[in-house]
Order: sequence, then structure tokens, then C-alpha cells
Amino acid sequence: MSMKNESFESAAGMLSPELAQVLMKIPDSRKRDVQEIRLRSNKPLILCSGSQTLFVCSDGTIVYSPQRAYVCTQRDLFETFRRMCSYSVYSRQSDIREGFITVSGGHRVGLCGTADVRDGHIHSVTDITTLNIRIARNIDGAAEKLMPSVMPLCGGILIAGPPASGKTTLLRDIARRLSLGINCPVMKTCVIDERGELSVGGDLGFCDVMRFYPKGEGIVQAVRSLSPQVIICDEIGTDQDARAVAGGANAGAYIIATIHAGNRSQLFRRGQTARLLETGAFTRLVMLDTPDRPGRFTEITDLTDRRWAV
Repeated sequence: MSMKNESFESAAGMLSPELAQVLMKIPDSRKRDVQEIRLRSNKPLILCSGSQTLFVCSDGTIVYSPQRAYVCTQRDLFETFRRMCSYSVYSRQSDIREGFITVSGGHRVGLCGTADVRDGHIHSVTDITTLNIRIARNIDGAAEKLMPSVMPLCGGILIAGPPASGKTTLLRDIARRLSLGINCPVMKTCVIDERGELSVGGDLGFCDVMRFYPKGEGIVQAVRSLSPQVIICDEIGTDQDARAVAGGANAGAYIIATIHAGNRSQLFRRGQTARLLETGAFTRLVMLDTPDRPGRFTEITDLTDRRWAV
């Protein structure tokens, strides 16, 4: 069985027994391309592969319209959600309030339901009606084509792309290569794995991994105690993230991080982007392709050349 199929089956195996049984029946050739498994209460079971939306029948047949598709019941969602929370929903409330949980294997589960809002903040989320499982895949070699274009490091790297474009997969392989010295000098590399996705399901070589540390605190502690040459973290974008990144860069570490953006123009229209670039922590921008081509980069921009902003 391929590693890609193993990733799919590890994600499917955490669903309710009824859903898992259906998903295990789909052809192996389909399993390796699935990026998301989407469950909605009393709606058809959906698989997402790039820009394609696929429906699944009870016998595992893939169809392109919902008429014959397996319909997820509220019981399916309830049992799946409890299993993913290890039957302790209360212990995962801090993650649930943020709209997602990370489960065994590094898979990220987005969710929505009914919010209990108190003093303008979400206190809890109940009556879950949607679960979206993003399948985590470790692909050794994902960064093979990128690395010659960004090495040797002369500053930080900001990797931008839309959801499911392979940002985390690429970041994981970059971390492994830098820490092991694959076609480059061995570098002391620290991974700030705030959500527990980067360090699960794959070999990170000789990286020092700070799992579930908030990015800001993780960067500060890494600089203080681990003397990293490279600090790697996923999904930055807030003002607090910008301050943390600036602190790490000013301490002499190269920062490699990802940010959401559908394309280059969308990225530079975001106010958070300007604040991140003003830190001076990043000298290269890597733009990734669409979810149909995960992990592929379309351009590399030299951020030290101010013409990028034109």
C-alpha cells in the first residue's frame, strides 16, 4: 500500500464505523488523490480532490452527482466527532472554539455548529453539523525542486498559497532537509508546531520540535534555549505573529513560514502581509499553485528588490 493510501485510510479509520466501512471500499487509485473528506448532517458524503467534488455511494463507488450518494446521518457526525476527541469533547474545547481540532496522524478537522457567544467571544460550540477532514500527507521529496532556488539561505522564506495547495507538506520536507543536510549544510532547525500538524505522520530528521507551543512563545523560547539557525512555523498572519517573527529574525534566526493567499495580488492586498514584510524577516516569497497541483510553486520573488511591490 502506498503512503498516500495509508494517510487516507488512517483518516477514514477515525470516522464512525459506518462511514469508515464505506470509505475503505473506494478504489485505491482514488484514495491517493483525496485531499478532504467532508461530512454534513443529513447530506451526501463528499470527497474533495483538487477542485473536484466527488460523491461516494454505499458500495464505495465514486459518482459526480449526489443522487445515489451515501447520506451522512447526525449519528454519523456525533460518533465521528466523539471518536476524534477521544471521547472527551470537553478537553478539546479550546481547539473547538478556534474551529478545528488536530487528530492522530496530523489530520486537521474543521468544524461548524452552534456557537455559544459570551461577551463577544465564542465560549463553546455545540450541535456540530459539519466536519471537514483535511488529510495530512508526508511526501519525502516535496521540496526537492524548490530547494536549489532558495539555497543557500540569505534570509527568511514566506510560502503563500490557497487552502490545500500543499503548504504544510512542503514546509515539513523543508524542515527535514535542512536538519539532515540534504544537498545543503546541516542547519540547527526548530519547528514551532502550534497545531500539532507539522510533526505528526512524517520524519522531521534532526529538528527540535516544540509541539502545541503558541508561535510567539515558541519562537521566544527557541531563541532563548535552542540557538536555532532556522525557525519553521505554519500559518502566520496576525500582528502578534509579526512581532514574534521580528523577534526571531532579530536574534539571528532565519524564519520559514506559510500564509494563506489565493494568488500574489490577494496576498499583497492583505494588511497583515505588509506588517510581516516590514519586519525584514523574509527575503524570498514562494507562491504555490492551485489545490489541483499541491506543492508546486509558480514563482519566487526576491523581497529585497523593492520592485516586488509595484
